[in-house]
Amino acid sequence: MASTSVSKKRKREAGDDAKASFVLSTQPKSQLGPVLANFPSVKPSKSTTFSCYQTGGNAKALGDADDAEFAELPTLIAGETDSVDFHSANQPTGCRYLVGVHDKKTGITTIRPAPVHTLARDVKALKSLEPIAVSVLQRLEARAALGETFGTKKAKLAIKAQERNKVDVSAMETVVDHLQESIQKSTQALPSKEEAQATADSTRLVPPYNAEATVPSEVYPLHNIIPEAEWRTLAATPFLVVGQMQRTPLLPFQRSQWINQHLHSICESSSPSKTNIKILLYISYMMFFRKFAIQSNLGKVVLEEKLASMSPVVADGLLSRFTESARSSSKPQFTSQKETLLLTHMFALCLRVDDYATDTELIARDLSQSTQSINTLFKSMGCQITKLTLTDLKRLGLPDGAAGTKRALLKVPLEFPKPRGKRRRK
Repeated sequence: MASTSVSKKRKREAGDDAKASFVLSTQPKSQLGPVLANFPSVKPSKSTTFSCYQTGGNAKALGDADDAEFAELPTLIAGETDSVDFHSANQPTGCRYLVGVHDKKTGITTIRPAPVHTLARDVKALKSLEPIAVSVLQRLEARAALGETFGTKKAKLAIKAQERNKVDVSAMETVVDHLQESIQKSTQALPSKEEAQATADSTRLVPPYNAEATVPSEVYPLHNIIPEAEWRTLAATPFLVVGQMQRTPLLPFQRSQWINQHLHSICESSSPSKTNIKILLYISYMMFFRKFAIQSNLGKVVLEEKLASMSPVVADGLLSRFTESARSSSKPQFTSQKETLLLTHMFALCLRVDDYATDTELIARDLSQSTQSINTLFKSMGCQITKLTLTDLKRLGLPDGAAGTKRALLKVPLEFPKPRGKRRRK
């Protein structure tokens, strides 16, 4: 006879099909409630007790004295065991968490807001130990070790290159004193800032100047540019006894618009200045000398043949001051430095004729040079390239329309341009 099997499953009772009901907590909002805790590393035992404290002032245990909602209050959770302290590391914001408590007897689930805390832990035995300071070298070594293990092929090559270029400081400890002593001996011979400035001023490619001058006319004395022996050979009378059309042929360099304009203006004035006429004649000699020196080989005899109207004294003076001879040759050479020196002497004379306010564009066209290069030479003489003020226009007797043209102005006290420092590369 077959035995009847008895089912061990619990029969469904009548109340099991009832739906669960949820209600909000009716307790005061500020009353201490449940707290959600997250332990990302070490979890404490279930017997560990925790306390909740309010922050933002003197920490105190929370009760039901505050009116604010418990979940919104800034709080922290703290607890401890025999070896570990637990405390809140942070309290996440931006999310709202709810905790439900289900009552089996009534079938009601009560919902209440709850804060969330992420807890960190501190080992009690390690609290009294100070952290070891990490040096820059240790950081570099650790970074190199990571690069060797996980870096790309390119990163590993860079690490090896850096290791090869590393300087062994310990190997230089024995020579530190010797290096310091040699550096001190070497720096003793270096000039001071004032001495270096004086050396730079003395080697400038400009005429002899008076740094203590109080007026522009005293900066570059006339006979420091044109020696008295050469000055006596210059004659202004031939330009005053002929007409305008006959004056230009008397000049050795006849294509200078700057010279022709000034010569006509001076000779046609009621009281022509013979000094300025002689200066213009000498400037014409210098321009012709420069043109001839650049285009052909120099030689005293050849120069005198080319410049038939120039006295031998002037020819000898230009050759001696603005040429130089190589060691292996007696033939004079017109170098770039001598050309610069010739131009600055010429510009000093131009400033004197122009009452120390010269139109550099007109001179640049006469010399077939750029205005910028001519302005640079005027600046090296202590001039400022600027537009004239109304006072300057009135002093020079120029019309108001000349205010738009920049001119080289020589002012006192004399100031030479300072050398530019090297720009730092980014």
